[in-house]
Amino acid sequence: MRRFIPFIFLLFWSSVDAQDIFQAIVKDADSKVPLTGVTVQVKGTGTGSSTDENGLVTIRQITEGKHLIVFSYVGYETIEEVYDFPLDSQMVVEIFLESGEEMEEVTVMATRSSRTIEKIPTRIEFLGSEELEEKAVMNSSNIAMLLRESTGIQMQQTSANSANQSIRIQGLDGRYTQILKDGFPLFGNFAGGLSIMQIPPLDLKQVEVIKGSSSTLYGGGAIAGLVNLVTKRPEADAPELSLMLNQTSASGTTLNGFYAQKYDHIGLSMYVSGNRQEPYDPNGDGFSDIPKVRSITLSPRLYWYPDEETTLWMGVNTTLEDRTGGDLAVIAGTSDAEHVFSEQNISKRISTQLAFDKVLPRSGQLEFRNSVSYFDRKIIIPEYRFDGIQVASFSELTYQNSHENSQWIFGGNLFTDRFRESHPDTTEVRNYHHTTWGAFVQNTWDLNPTFALESGLRTDYNPDFGGFILPRLSWLFKVNAHLSGRLGGGMGYKLPTLFTEQAEALTFQDIMSIDRNTTEAERSFGGNFDLHYQSLIAGRLTFSINQFFFYTRINEALVLREAGTGNYFFENADGTVDSRGFETNMKFTCGDFKLFLQYALIDVKLNYDNINRQKPLTPRHNAGAVLVFEQHGKWRIGLETYYTGPQFLSDYQRKRNYWIVGLMGLRKFDRFSLFLNFENFTDSRQSRYENIVIPPVNHPGFAEIWAPTDGFVVNGGLIWNVFTRGANHHH
Repeated sequence: MRRFIPFIFLLFWSSVDAQDIFQAIVKDADSKVPLTGVTVQVKGTGTGSSTDENGLVTIRQITEGKHLIVFSYVGYETIEEVYDFPLDSQMVVEIFLESGEEMEEVTVMATRSSRTIEKIPTRIEFLGSEELEEKAVMNSSNIAMLLRESTGIQMQQTSANSANQSIRIQGLDGRYTQILKDGFPLFGNFAGGLSIMQIPPLDLKQVEVIKGSSSTLYGGGAIAGLVNLVTKRPEADAPELSLMLNQTSASGTTLNGFYAQKYDHIGLSMYVSGNRQEPYDPNGDGFSDIPKVRSITLSPRLYWYPDEETTLWMGVNTTLEDRTGGDLAVIAGTSDAEHVFSEQNISKRISTQLAFDKVLPRSGQLEFRNSVSYFDRKIIIPEYRFDGIQVASFSELTYQNSHENSQWIFGGNLFTDRFRESHPDTTEVRNYHHTTWGAFVQNTWDLNPTFALESGLRTDYNPDFGGFILPRLSWLFKVNAHLSGRLGGGMGYKLPTLFTEQAEALTFQDIMSIDRNTTEAERSFGGNFDLHYQSLIAGRLTFSINQFFFYTRINEALVLREAGTGNYFFENADGTVDSRGFETNMKFTCGDFKLFLQYALIDVKLNYDNINRQKPLTPRHNAGAVLVFEQHGKWRIGLETYYTGPQFLSDYQRKRNYWIVGLMGLRKFDRFSLFLNFENFTDSRQSRYENIVIPPVNHPGFAEIWAPTDGFVVNGGLIWNVFTRGANHHH
């Protein structure tokens, strides 16, 4: 036996000698900063390790021959490299990983930059196609659901009868948020009425939200922020035809259809949506909590591509709606002396868009935009009728020039806004006509791979309210591959009009016109700061957190006052409105599961009339948790829980907190998707806590809306992708 021992030892030694060591330093391709926690594995074996704080990884006992080494890290493209072992014992490989998380590949439209979302100094929140599909499943008739479930955004219902809602960002009234569609401001002032309820989500490609002043590119009105709704466009790879049918337990039916196709030099798209809603009364008080609705939306577009550098498109958005709420007997046509109250909203919305883009030599680009918007709305209640038409236009010419480390945007635009009452209920005419000229410049500059600066300056002039100079600054910094931050601030303004949440709640009844001689435009300044951290915790578990702080002050805030004669009038407050707070968003991902946690502290103080109070109908505390199970192309199941803290009414009566819990399931097949959604199955609704309708029935009053009114609703349906485009989906 002893004679075989040296032979066995020699065999063992030759085996060890045939093994080798692999060493590498892994860095971020842009910043050249070492990456900690990168997973490095020898494919097909159980051998692997992770990089240390210096980006260094060492793998031992690799057998002789060719091996595939895989480098993977959350937020980066996976790299696979072949090495022939044994290597030079002194060799240390240098690996550079490119940013490759899906969010990184998203190009946002609101900043008019070709940069990806992670490289823009302005903080932007993004909803991609899969999130939009999920929200469309929950509510296919309008975009209220997708906005309501975003951190720091509140959907405030302004009418118990029409169920109209306005969007509040950071607790500020809806008039301070600008809603855009493909960069066009189509939903301002009077046209903002019912807008949230009249924008269905099926034709949207992505939604971009900027919180805080965004006035450089889009002018007045974006004090609290802006929401840009980006629609789908025809793509060359394949036509798209999608149909969606949704039915709710609250007697609501929605049918949506979208078609898009691109030929050589021509493209076209068509979106159509129809919504039929019967009056719904979950608490049995004889008044509708969801009004009767008949609406149709039609949006055709035509695209022309004369060459690879030029695009011209034109489109029309049309929405016709008849919305009636109130006493169920009146809605059903069986009114009598006791049952006489209803509120009917008849609206017609037509807007045209024209866009021309031309790529110029030396990295230049010329863009022209024009839109004309027509909005006609009638509000009819017993013994009162509000009837008005708004015609608004927007024209803009911009020039962009991009260099290796910077981008310039120069532009000028013209806004017109004209409102006319057809049947004024007072001797006073409340018509107005605003014309505003604007010019702006914006620069985005990469100082180095870890710092970027975006600066902008806008000047606007309105003959009635004077000039406005609006500077804005945003700074992006990257500490390392895990941690980055943004710091920004700017100024804004809002021209005074009749159309506020308080006036909407009064159906504009007994409200006097705005005196241009004594009323000034509202002005604001504010800033925000956020930190974003992401990392691989262990194995397949990834974690990211975004901590966001904000502050906005509004001077000369427009306030609705009650005169001794029973009329109402507007005037500028003698103090300020201050919105401050923070938002926390966390995300955990492990395999097919994702967990989202969110919390927002929104502290809005009214610092005028010798008061210092929390703004009415603005809860300070909001929180949410969403657990999602997703098998791409098969299943998407989500469990959602949202908490809304106590809040105050206009008389500063304190109202309780409440929870909303929902469960959604979506099953995808080859061309079909089936969905079922249980919304608010805890049945949290205001009528469980108090009466919404205040007697007498023939002349009722209505409580302020501070909680959901519809309660537990189940909806389900199907999506039929007749043709499906091959484009990637981002989320």
